[in-house]
Amino acid sequence: MVSDYLVRLSIQSAMFAGAITGFVFGLFAGCILGAILSWFAGSLLEWQAQLGFSLGIAQQLLPLGDQAGSLQSIADRWFLVIPAAGLVFGILGAFIGVLAGGLWAVLVNMGVLPIEVTVIRRGQIPVRRATDRRQVKSRRRRAVGE
Repeated sequence: MVSDYLVRLSIQSAMFAGAITGFVFGLFAGCILGAILSWFAGSLLEWQAQLGFSLGIAQQLLPLGDQAGSLQSIADRWFLVIPAAGLVFGILGAFIGVLAGGLWAVLVNMGVLPIEVTVIRRGQIPVRRATDRRQVKSRRRRAVGE
């Protein structure tokens, strides 16, 4: 076995790996935030309707009165809002991942962040045999009814 430090790391592959990682994380976080946004819009509409009923005033005079239509469309189209938010955050996360992966590869290539690797050469691979295993003595346990 030989232990040494990595000299060169492919910037393109590091950026691609960062993009994939960032997209997956952004997609997950965006879907969660889209679900929260849809639920919150529905809750605000319900609160506003309850407030208008209890106070007996027009909807336009309530807080968020003019935005009731947009809140209603967000709450009603939750099946579009959740994936759209996931894709938007996924693309943003992929962009951040590309930048982070490229920066990481450049820092590794400059020697600022060294990566230690261990390499086993083909001729030095230890061969395991069935006789190399430890002989563990174990008692045979009887099954129920034996």
